[in-house]
Amino acid sequence: MFQAVCSSAGKSTLTAALCRHLARKGIDVAPFKAQNLSLNSFVTEDGGEMGISQAFQAWACGIEPDVDMNPILLKPKGEGGMQIVLHGRPLKDIDQNGERADIGELLGHVSDSFSRIKGRHDVIVIEGSGSPAEINLRGRDVANMATAKIAGSPVILIGDIDKGGVFAGLYGTYNLLDESERAMVKGFIINRFRGDASILGPGIERLESEMSCPCLGVMPYARLRSPAEDSMEIGKQEADASGGDVREVWLRSLDDFTDVFERSIDMLALEELIEKGP
Repeated sequence: MFQAVCSSAGKSTLTAALCRHLARKGIDVAPFKAQNLSLNSFVTEDGGEMGISQAFQAWACGIEPDVDMNPILLKPKGEGGMQIVLHGRPLKDIDQNGERADIGELLGHVSDSFSRIKGRHDVIVIEGSGSPAEINLRGRDVANMATAKIAGSPVILIGDIDKGGVFAGLYGTYNLLDESERAMVKGFIINRFRGDASILGPGIERLESEMSCPCLGVMPYARLRSPAEDSMEIGKQEADASGGDVREVWLRSLDDFTDVFERSIDMLALEELIEKGP
């Protein structure tokens, strides 16, 4: 399971890359993300709605998207409200001052979906959501350590060095976890590094000692033409789209902003990332 110190650290891309790598080796692999917070969704062949990133990861595996790969989709509606989509179908709307979701019930659905996906495939690569160390959400986070415990999965933490503060982010995330959760963390990855990775040596050695787990690699900075999960990626996609004949209009508020190029996935770029990685 890939978890990260923050949103948009590269979880979705690294999950897709590992899925693609395993699929190329002939392994029957599928992605899984318990809960997605995104307006940017994908509609499956049977009419179910799921997060676009899990659809992308399914295509990287060479299989069609299935709502069990993303059993819970939260779609923000403004002013603190959101719609809960469960197993591809709208369940109910909730808001800050009204009815709250039953976490135990949601975790039951996560467990059911994971069991079905696990029963159909040999390997599952799991993606977390945001950060597992959001201590204000302790007890209500179903997408990170709760899912790792359901799956019995080892966890790899991802830190995005391009944003700065990667060592503090990894160290702080690790130490804000419960002792049982820290035991599940088997390594960390430094993502989106530009330049000579050898200069990171002293910092990596110190962090390996402090966290009692190894650095599993330093990934190069890479930009892929892939569907984005949220508005944090809009600027990056706009830059990547320069030079083509098609232009899109970015509005202040919008939904499903990858409809124009949902299946425009650069698998060659994904495979190049695999080759460059550790």
